[in-house]
Amino acid sequence: MGQGMADPSDIQQDLERFALRNTLFVPASAERAYEVFTGRLADWWVMEYTWSGPALLAELGMEPRPGGMLYEVGPYGFRNDWGRVLTWDPPRRLVFTWQIGADRAPVPDPARASEVEVLFTPAESGTLIEVTHRHFDRHGTAAEGYRKALTAGWHELLSRYATALIHSPA
Repeated sequence: MGQGMADPSDIQQDLERFALRNTLFVPASAERAYEVFTGRLADWWVMEYTWSGPALLAELGMEPRPGGMLYEVGPYGFRNDWGRVLTWDPPRRLVFTWQIGADRAPVPDPARASEVEVLFTPAESGTLIEVTHRHFDRHGTAAEGYRKALTAGWHELLSRYATALIHSPA
């Protein structure tokens, strides 16, 4: 599972009280960028960000369809769903719920979950990717602190994503 990182200065972040927007350019087609983001989550996700942890994580994935789940499978085959795909529109747009609380506990009620939108816009020599994590206010009193924590978290995730995209076989 990929753990190297691209140049972090290539990721731009814009903050609002209850939202975070990340932008980065990758030297790959929108189709390839979408495929690696959605189909190869385990190649770039930070394993320490999972409930199982790097030693016990068996699988990390995203079911490729509206209503599909973002999930991890840990020890003894235990599966934990941590998001739901709301929009699946390859290679342009992906929207999913973020059903992980500020205390890292699962948030079963999607009305209390934040939301992530990823846009893949073709450019002259690659793809502009915009990742907006919004509705942190749905996480209650910890919302602002959680957004601040995930500012660093998304920066690391997207650095690893860019590296995985550049170094993974087509």
